[in-house]
Amino acid sequence: MKFGIFDHLDRPAEFDGALAPLAEHYEDRLKLVEAYDRLGFHGYFIAEHHSSPLGVAPSPSVFLSAVAQRTHRLRFGPMIYQVGLYHPIRLLEEICMLDQMSRGRVEFGVGRGISGVELGYFGIAEENAQAMFLEGFDIVMQGLTQPAMNYHGQYFSVDNAAVAIGPVQRPHPPIWYGAQSIESVVWAARHGISIGSHLPDAVTRRNSDRYRAEWAALGRDPGALPYIAASRHIVVAETDREALEVARRAYRVWQTNFYYLNRRTGYPRKINYPETFDELAAAGQAVAGSPQTVLDRLYPGVEAGRINYMFCRFAFGDQTLAECQRSIELFARDVMPALAEADAAIAPQPAALP
Repeated sequence: MKFGIFDHLDRPAEFDGALAPLAEHYEDRLKLVEAYDRLGFHGYFIAEHHSSPLGVAPSPSVFLSAVAQRTHRLRFGPMIYQVGLYHPIRLLEEICMLDQMSRGRVEFGVGRGISGVELGYFGIAEENAQAMFLEGFDIVMQGLTQPAMNYHGQYFSVDNAAVAIGPVQRPHPPIWYGAQSIESVVWAARHGISIGSHLPDAVTRRNSDRYRAEWAALGRDPGALPYIAASRHIVVAETDREALEVARRAYRVWQTNFYYLNRRTGYPRKINYPETFDELAAAGQAVAGSPQTVLDRLYPGVEAGRINYMFCRFAFGDQTLAECQRSIELFARDVMPALAEADAAIAPQPAALP
């Protein structure tokens, strides 16, 4: 079991009637990143969003270049690059630069992008986004593993482009995919790509079982299974009451940010997050409490979802730097080692295609 971080880097709420400066917001996040590195978390991943307070790191590579300089062991990357928004040569070069700057600590997620509104701002029709993603992904993978790129598709064409900057990690840095549907799980398994989602335990288990079954059917080494991750909003404090007060307040802000573009444009919701933190926790997608409460509630989800990686969402909404730091420290000290030890006792289960 590995423990990583997923961060939307959403815009903080108002403090004393004024928005916290973005420069301060970025610096606070980098201080948290330093804590993740110091406390032994495996990876740090940020979302890519545009024209929305849900994600104020719309150029993930820019922010991650600072992460590379402020950390020593922590792996990091985007979750995800919206591949169709980049020319594949530029995306390849950004990935390789980050891997070189960090001396081989980059992992990166790929996808088409979930918001039709954001794609539309870039002149991309939503119905074309998946095909653009697949073409761009093929070109990037060619560049990561070959000395030159040659590709002629419907959306992208590259003629004998030399790869002047390659990655440190060979054959390429680890890759992630935000898998929701069975079709996306199958695609990821066949490409040997780790998957992550913020789904309830039952759906996570369905996807985990299918991934493992596909992996086995391909005759691949079960010991080399990529990561199967679930993401959870987590707030830890000395008492349940303190943690819930923070979580309920901060989640309202995060949920408002999540649906900002839907309200602004009338675009229909594709993911339905509940209105309150308590409802999210009841669905098994969040937990707030003392270290013992958090451990008691997270462990059944690890077992039920059959995951081997947990994305912790510690920083969200209007939480202060001090609130986030407390949560992270308590989790790393009291929850993470106990959860990892308990997970090691879960007996492996055979996989079979349905």
